[in-house]
Amino acid sequence: MSTQADHGHELAPRPQQTPDALRAALATVDPTRLEEMQATKDDAFAKAVEWQSLSPVQSWVLTWARDIEIARRPDLSTRYAHAKTNLEHEDPAIAEEALRELSAVLDEARPRLL
Repeated sequence: MSTQADHGHELAPRPQQTPDALRAALATVDPTRLEEMQATKDDAFAKAVEWQSLSPVQSWVLTWARDIEIARRPDLSTRYAHAKTNLEHEDPAIAEEALRELSAVLDEARPRLL
């Protein structure tokens, strides 16, 4: 696992982008999602075989790396949760701002390809 500085408090180091490292990190930062992770992994691997392509597995890795990045960083997690709660706000300006913030969080959490 590697760490990235300058994000304030982190609940765990940033994991490598491998299934085992991602699973270990998720077990630390959000163990309630382990079953979901396994189900989506099984689906991704089944699609990879069916499609004869690694793209479903690569998508799985990037999705979980992003979700773990959000969960391991309380600053991102708070911003993400706040934005999600306002996405369907009755005030369109608040909903639009929530959408911009959600996009910014997802972009910041997006894993960089190795």
